[in-house]
Amino acid sequence: MKQRIFSLVTLFLVAYATLQAAPVGTWKAHRAYYNITDVQQGGNLLYVLASKSLYTYNKNDQSLQLYDKTNGLSGADISFIAWSQSARRLIIVYTDGNIDLLSADGQVTNILGYYNANVTGDKTVYGVDINGKFAYLSTGFGVVKVNMSDAVIAETYNLGFRINYTYIAGGKFYAASDTQGLYAADLSSNLLDKALWSRVGDYTVRPKSLDATLLAQVKQLKPGGPKYNDFGFLVFKHGKLYSVPGYADNLPAVIQTFNGTDWTVTDEKPASLNHVFVNFEALSVDPNNENHVFACGQTGLYEYLDNKMVKEYSLHNSPLQTASTVGNNNLDYVVTTGLSHDKAGNLWVMNSISPSTSILQLKSDNTWNSFYHQELMVYDNRSWENMSGVMFDSRGFMWFVNNFYRVPALACYQTSTDAIKTYPTINNQDGMLLHVSYVRCVAEDLEKNIWIGTSVGPAYLSAAEIAEGGNTFTQVKVARNDGTNLASYLLSGVDILSMAVDGAGRKWFGTNGSGVYLISTDNQTEIKHFTAANSPLLSDIVQSIAINEVSGEVYFGTSKGLCSYQSDATKSADTMTDETVYAYPNPVRPDYTGPITVVGLTYDADVKIVSAAGYLVKQGRSNGGTFVWDGTGPNGKRVPSGVYMVQTATRHGDKGTVCKIAIVN
Repeated sequence: MKQRIFSLVTLFLVAYATLQAAPVGTWKAHRAYYNITDVQQGGNLLYVLASKSLYTYNKNDQSLQLYDKTNGLSGADISFIAWSQSARRLIIVYTDGNIDLLSADGQVTNILGYYNANVTGDKTVYGVDINGKFAYLSTGFGVVKVNMSDAVIAETYNLGFRINYTYIAGGKFYAASDTQGLYAADLSSNLLDKALWSRVGDYTVRPKSLDATLLAQVKQLKPGGPKYNDFGFLVFKHGKLYSVPGYADNLPAVIQTFNGTDWTVTDEKPASLNHVFVNFEALSVDPNNENHVFACGQTGLYEYLDNKMVKEYSLHNSPLQTASTVGNNNLDYVVTTGLSHDKAGNLWVMNSISPSTSILQLKSDNTWNSFYHQELMVYDNRSWENMSGVMFDSRGFMWFVNNFYRVPALACYQTSTDAIKTYPTINNQDGMLLHVSYVRCVAEDLEKNIWIGTSVGPAYLSAAEIAEGGNTFTQVKVARNDGTNLASYLLSGVDILSMAVDGAGRKWFGTNGSGVYLISTDNQTEIKHFTAANSPLLSDIVQSIAINEVSGEVYFGTSKGLCSYQSDATKSADTMTDETVYAYPNPVRPDYTGPITVVGLTYDADVKIVSAAGYLVKQGRSNGGTFVWDGTGPNGKRVPSGVYMVQTATRHGDKGTVCKIAIVN
């Protein structure tokens, strides 16, 4: 019997080797490692700080090791690294003041003392200097001494002003401040006593330079990853993740594309452009050509083909207009903040702050149409100031939001009739007006309801309300389960920056400071709440979300870069076949204790796991097209070695398929 099982193992390994995705619950960090700012040597390892990220190069075997929150680091954006030969550790200081120590063997020790300290004044770390086993952190209020051997904050010298760097010489400890000059105290004195410090000279800039020899050893290395850590806008289409930085002052005008393995970065500014080239806020991909992309932002609309810009659209060659709040013909402010293709391949563009246009159409034959709507004007002299989040729903309606405090609103546009309906106020089913400062995003769920994310939480227009032309939004009520009949509005008061609906109809909400929420299909259960503190999520500010509906991988564009999570839901299949329904990992080896995933299922399919003897081991419903089994039986223990049948049926009871899972203990 054992020989037969291992024969099956070999068969399944060949059949499914190329089909297996990452296990459910797996996190990945997609960090940039492009701009090298420091290189430290510790034995045979070179520690490289690049684009606020860390990796090592082993000079003995020429291997690279990336470090991030998924494999031990406590934070994302790194300000400084420094190696102590005495402690045999690298100190890692993050932009938020958190501190890690990385040992030569790869072990990470976190020091939370400074991060958690209640300090009056500026906690920013401006420099790190090593002396023996101690690291001296120059901060906005003085100096913090870290014992790197014992992994503790040893002392804090509160001088009351910013320190830029420190050094020890001639029995004295020196602290240099660009605002106060050079201060010193005897090393043998009580450095905690501010009165013992005295000004001994003027401040001298200490140039920061990389060791040329070390830099030469690492500058040709290619750790992979994107070039930038800015992912304010994400789209998953044609099996690829497309991204632009989103709105923020002077972010690069760049498109970064990820095919699951490699990154393509398009950021070259054509020599013909005679204006600023920053702040790509959104993009749209041609539904008929994965290499044909349009990006928009502060200075107009840009067309790309095969990763090269082929055309700029501005006020001289299109109906786009300069913002009415600046001078005429100012190419630096042709504000296009949202766009999307319809199914026919026509591109729809939002011209914000425009004196006489608002919605534009670039047809697939490269001709333009321009549409004016008084409903989209502010003060009668400009269009809504941040028309964004453009999306087409299953009805063919185009929805977008005005993500601006002056008129926070939702709009629905019918491209076939040029009819528009705006929702400048948000009233809920209880007759209460929501005091919304921003309407951030819009999405459609599987029941054709239209959801909005606002500065005070989510709400939706029901499919029935839309059909009837109504204006009433629904705020979901969730029972408090505290012994009363009271309920609370779903995520009330939470600033929703981004949202996406997965294949199971569940809602992913990205927030402005509270991380990510995953809410059940019926909106009543908080399935997950990821934060930077309880997960590898890079930041609690989640600006964008995109989902690979085939694999179930969920991408989060945060204020500190891009990361992803392997969820347990995929887009459901129309039908189940023996070729499309399979399980992974398969075989399940003795050392694997994670989830076993069945994919290729129809929506809400019935799934039964049955032993070879015919005993029911597990039963449940699919999340979209996915079912997850923990490998245990009714007793909660791992099932014995053997071959298990996965029997499926549609939600209506029609027979589906059977696939097999080999368990080896």
